[in-house]
Amino acid sequence: MRRAILFASFVTYISVAARTETPDTISVRQLNEVVVKGEKPQVRGEDGIMVVDLPSIVKDKPVTNILEALGYLPGVTNNNGMIWLTGASNVTIILDGEPTNLPLQNIYQLLYATPVDRLKNVEVMYSAPAKYHVNGAVINVMLKTPKPIDGLQGQVRAGYNQAHYGSYGGGIAATYAVKDWTFDLNYGLSRSKSWGREEAWSNHLHNGQNTMIEDDMRGISWDWSNTIFASAACKTFKLTYNGQIISNSKRRKLSSGTLGDFTNVYNMLSPVGYHNIALRYAASFGLTVGGDYTRYSENRSQSLFKGKDYLFGSENCQDINRHHVYIDQQHQLGILQLNYGAEYQHSKDHSSQHYCVLSDNPDFDDILNEDVVSFYAGTQCSFDWGLSFNVSAKGEYYHSKYQHNWNFLPQVGATYYGAHKSIFQLNLSTQRIYPSYWELHGGSGYINDYSTVIGNPELQPYIQYDAQINYILRQKYVATLYFQYGDKATVQLPYQSPDVLKLIYQTINMNYKRVAGLNLYAPFGVGYIWNTSVTANVFNQREKADHFHDISFDNSKWTFYGSLTNSFKFSQDSPVSLSVDFSYISPSLQGIAELSGMCRVDAGVKWQFGDKRCCELDLKADDIFNNWSPTMTINHAGQDYRMKVRDMTRNLKLTFIWRFNGFKPKDSDIDTSRFGTGK
Repeated sequence: MRRAILFASFVTYISVAARTETPDTISVRQLNEVVVKGEKPQVRGEDGIMVVDLPSIVKDKPVTNILEALGYLPGVTNNNGMIWLTGASNVTIILDGEPTNLPLQNIYQLLYATPVDRLKNVEVMYSAPAKYHVNGAVINVMLKTPKPIDGLQGQVRAGYNQAHYGSYGGGIAATYAVKDWTFDLNYGLSRSKSWGREEAWSNHLHNGQNTMIEDDMRGISWDWSNTIFASAACKTFKLTYNGQIISNSKRRKLSSGTLGDFTNVYNMLSPVGYHNIALRYAASFGLTVGGDYTRYSENRSQSLFKGKDYLFGSENCQDINRHHVYIDQQHQLGILQLNYGAEYQHSKDHSSQHYCVLSDNPDFDDILNEDVVSFYAGTQCSFDWGLSFNVSAKGEYYHSKYQHNWNFLPQVGATYYGAHKSIFQLNLSTQRIYPSYWELHGGSGYINDYSTVIGNPELQPYIQYDAQINYILRQKYVATLYFQYGDKATVQLPYQSPDVLKLIYQTINMNYKRVAGLNLYAPFGVGYIWNTSVTANVFNQREKADHFHDISFDNSKWTFYGSLTNSFKFSQDSPVSLSVDFSYISPSLQGIAELSGMCRVDAGVKWQFGDKRCCELDLKADDIFNNWSPTMTINHAGQDYRMKVRDMTRNLKLTFIWRFNGFKPKDSDIDTSRFGTGK
């Protein structure tokens, strides 16, 4: 809680010697040396969409699943398992172009369980057409479809991860097709244990005097996680189940410092359950009807001790039922495609918090009903002279007991193929971002006797505007000029209360958050021996709030992010490949806070062996020097606070994979960003 190409150059040189005899003889043509050299395009543009041949980019990387592979997309950063798209305020991941209502963490888990060999290609949409029922940027992961001739294909995976503590897990993925039926299964089981540390120095101004409070907090968490994805499809029907069950989940934090020694214990009183079932029907005349049901449940307790004295205890429960249906119609009118449709979502969130001892915050047992209705219309078209575009507009009505409003959400995406093998893209998008359910209830928790996390029932959704201009040269080099504006964007930061000696964490609405920048991506290679890609991102960020509790701030800063990825092979058919990656980010800001710069070095080796190289062994070392953790500093308007994060981000991963019947891997992902009783 205290914590964004490949031009296809196909050059063929053929020497042909032709000799013609008399008219009634047969011409003889002899093909002397045939030398064919080609480079497969990495990036194509269409209707404002970038289609990326990701399998070819990661083929020599020690990558075993789709989640890891996405980090090598142009403009994408994988920050400790979180996917960020440069130039987009946030990004949604979908599979095979199908609308999804999965929470972010569930999508990540699904992608992590899906082998990378199942990957066909990836579509990057900075402004997704409304027919996808997703606002803003989208990464569409396209998977290979099994065929009856393939029979049963699959892979078995086992891995071990050594950070501060050891974690381990495994999984199985399989596909099968018979006649008109196709079946897909992914199952993963993991045992995780993690460690983190935070050192904080708070020079707290209270009643006209400064009190220095130092705190050193170490935390341990562990759990068992089961993830399953299963689908069955027959011609126009598709049924999908995605579930995650986390059991034996515990977290313990030990805090020592100026105010004494504290122990914070979090226990899951029952397994955390996430279940989603979806049904989709696509008719031959352009009609698509679908829907899904989601159930999420969580029940956990928190106990805070000072020494052996019991200071605070609470039991937090959350039970969410969400229904979602949609209908789409598509017409092809010559070169023009017309799309329109509607969707409805109803969520019922039953949350409660009961304190075991007296607290400044009252108990609550509350039901929050939320309804979202939307209608959209859109069109897309392609012209022979190089222009293609998609335009859509959605009207959305949102209703809850806290507010109700109408939103107009336009989307525009266009691609133009210019001269000299150049591609230009323009994207404009609008989306409304909603706060988590738990924060709206006002749920609270104690980090120690000094630091408190409290909810905010007055938290408002905010409108996010994004714009990007992409220039793609030779289907390989990509430059992205982008602008983001979040009207009343949210941020959660510590605040030293002038009334009581308390440090308060609360999510609040700012006036706005604005980001403008330029991202450059360029891949290079020396034959099969060395392949590299360079990313450079320079941006200016400004965040302003007139009412951050009882003070204000207006911060602005230029930041640079750069990365260099490298892969090496000893020969063209070598079963062994090596990788070395470098990343750096200069000092940045978050609301009123300044964040220090960070750097990291990753390295790995990939070895394929066995019959038809059906086995694979990957060894990867992430953040070798353990530097990918920031220091946060606040020094403004009487606020004087510094926190150094010392998490163990260095880890060593060893993964073994056995593929049977020529299986090619794939991955999966789940999103629970609005679920949960706190972190």
